[in-house]
Amino acid sequence: MEGQEEEQKEEEEKAEKIALWLKKIFGDQPIPKYEVNPRTTDILYHLSECNKARDRDVSLVIEDLKQKAREYESEAKYLQDLLMESVNLSFTSLSSIGSSYLNALVDSALVLETKDTSLASFIPAVNSLAADLFRTKARNEEMEVELSKLGKNLTATLILEKCLREDLKKAELHLSMEKAKVDSRISNIDFLKAKSDDLRLRIKAAEEQLSARGMDASLSHQSLMALSERCKTLETLYLLSDSREMLVSFLELSEVSALFVLCYKRCLTWVGSWVIFGNKNKI
Repeated sequence: MEGQEEEQKEEEEKAEKIALWLKKIFGDQPIPKYEVNPRTTDILYHLSECNKARDRDVSLVIEDLKQKAREYESEAKYLQDLLMESVNLSFTSLSSIGSSYLNALVDSALVLETKDTSLASFIPAVNSLAADLFRTKARNEEMEVELSKLGKNLTATLILEKCLREDLKKAELHLSMEKAKVDSRISNIDFLKAKSDDLRLRIKAAEEQLSARGMDASLSHQSLMALSERCKTLETLYLLSDSREMLVSFLELSEVSALFVLCYKRCLTWVGSWVIFGNKNKI
């Protein structure tokens, strides 16, 4: 029970702090409604604590700046009094050139972010600025070198691209010409194939007709051509050989070949007569 009472009391304190913080944030404006639960309470309490810590830090920084401003004002007043007492010189009594020089000195100190306008503060600041300038120039030179390299590479790339485009055009032209040639050859091949099929059918029909009329297969053109080739071979052997037996065999085969040649001629005469008289009979 005591633990629950302490937790409830702690939640009430958080809610009260949150309400005060929200009232401080929104001021006279109405506070937006929100769902009150442990999660939202913890989040708002955490935000309020962070905001208070930030306000404390800001107030400390402001106090520090005010303290420095008072110190600078005191030092400036001391220097003014010193100038007035020693040389009877004040800022208002300076000439326009002196005022411009003094303003330039102050502006330089502000730009260089020095703590004062003394020579001991200006020299390190100027040296640091010169070092930064040197590093910047070095980086610029490196970038110029890289830019020059990129320009050369870009030029080479453009030239290569132009050459590739020209080669591509030539290749496309050559391809179109070759395609036309291939199409023509394919057309010729198709024509020859159709013609070959037609001739094959005609030859087959003629062979069937000759076979139907009782023509001997040994009297066909192929058989007679094979026999003729054999006769030529034997004649060649006869010319190259001095053997009597080869001569006798050649003579015997020559008689046979002569007989077959005679039969072949008669067959051709018979076929021609049949074609002529057959066509006349049809007419």
